[in-house]
Amino acid sequence: MGFFEDLQQATTAERALLLSAPIIQDALESRIRLHQYVAFLSQAYHHVRHTVPLLMACGSRLPARLGWLRQATADYIAEESGHEEWILSDIAACGADAEAVRASLPNASTEMMVAYAYHQIDRCNPVGFFGMVQVLEGTSVAVATAAAGGIGAALGLPEQAFSYLRSHGSLDVEHVGFFQNLMDRLEEPDDRAAVLHCARRFYRLYGDVFRSLPTPDAHQETLSHA
Repeated sequence: MGFFEDLQQATTAERALLLSAPIIQDALESRIRLHQYVAFLSQAYHHVRHTVPLLMACGSRLPARLGWLRQATADYIAEESGHEEWILSDIAACGADAEAVRASLPNASTEMMVAYAYHQIDRCNPVGFFGMVQVLEGTSVAVATAAAGGIGAALGLPEQAFSYLRSHGSLDVEHVGFFQNLMDRLEEPDDRAAVLHCARRFYRLYGDVFRSLPTPDAHQETLSHA
């Protein structure tokens, strides 16, 4: 069994905790409201806009012995560029103010997740950042396409409101296979330990992002300035 399968098994509890977040269940069961979906997209914008900068920072700090991983990071950069603009387009298709989202501040939980990613790259083992990749791509594959269907059924939104969810539900199936090959090539115990540690942390941090979102009956602003 390769390291990727070890990683999957070792994070089973953390993954289950994330997927139990109420808003994910609301989406899958078509109970979600428009303000919830826009709130989700708003926080997605605030972390996705850091994806390319984080990948660039990670690649610049990888040691020479991991040159092959640096090249893979460059491939990720090419693939992920501009995805934050997809999210803003989805927000506009929902009838919300995309430019207000662009100018807003993230929720505290979103800010902490992004800050932890930079911390791992800057102060710890940059390979640990791939723990975040595992969490975000794995979660997309698990729920994005089904969630888009549930949200569409609940809200009757146009297809243009789901470019982020639908693309990541399908694209990330291929990404996970690519990611699995990368993780199985990691040989150093310290690198593997860093990825596992960070994956566990990111499952909890990303779960906190979902749990920071409003409930179906909440009457609160979509944009958070927490």
